Amino acid sequence: MPRYKVTVEYDGRPFYGWQRQGIEPTVQGVIERAIKAFCGETVTIGGAGRTDSGVHATGQVAHIDLAKDWPAKTVKNALNFHCQPDPVVIMDCEKAGIGFDSRFSAIRRHYRYRIINRPEPLTFDHGLGWHVKPVLDADAMHEASQVLIGHHDFTTFRHSKCQAKSPWKTMERMAVYRREENVFLECSSRSFLHNQVRSMVGTLRLVGEGRWNKEDVRAALAACDRAACGPVAVPEGLYLTQVDYRSAEEDAASFHDYLETLPADERAEREAKG
Repeated sequence: MPRYKVTVEYDGRPFYGWQRQGIEPTVQGVIERAIKAFCGETVTIGGAGRTDSGVHATGQVAHIDLAKDWPAKTVKNALNFHCQPDPVVIMDCEKAGIGFDSRFSAIRRHYRYRIINRPEPLTFDHGLGWHVKPVLDADAMHEASQVLIGHHDFTTFRHSKCQAKSPWKTMERMAVYRREENVFLECSSRSFLHNQVRSMVGTLRLVGEGRWNKEDVRAALAACDRAACGPVAVPEGLYLTQVDYRSAEEDAASFHDYLETLPADERAEREAKG
């Protein structure tokens, strides 16, 4: 059974997030319906990140298992045809080893948050960023964001209903910069807590407005208390931009380790499938 790795771009505004849920429109649901229309198969696809309602992606990654060994280009073109008119596009499709898992094989996820910083109302960009009217000091926001880099207990920036087993995460990179009327925050980590990025952005906005400083952010992080967090940023400004993975050799070794944990009969069956 061939496995495909697909890179997905989508406008999150019409959807109740990535994950399929009942009758509500979701990105996963659109792609699974496109697969059904393409080859008649009913499948459940996996995704690298379960983006929330309204959140966008330019580099979401999913894996798809199909019964027939189709050329990757055929799968890409067919899914793009059948995803229309929903704003979901397969940007890339390639064959992947059976050991590849879009979620569990990921070693790093990259997010970008867009603040549209101008006094005038939005027209074309409505729903594609967080409209903030007061002028923001992006340099001060960047300086304050650096206290969040490293291995920390991020309870302060965690949704109260977050299902992660631990609040400890390692933030590898944080950067805030201005491009004309846009203020961007970029961050990278192996994984994130529910609402973590939006919570950090909302807190750093207070710095940009001059109401907080770097030490206030440090104190909020150290408090490990949700009440210490600033107002949470809206979902429309958040974009999943890229997901990094191990090399093919590393992924194959990981799959071998996984096989060793299975009963002998199941291991033989998985090995026979490749």
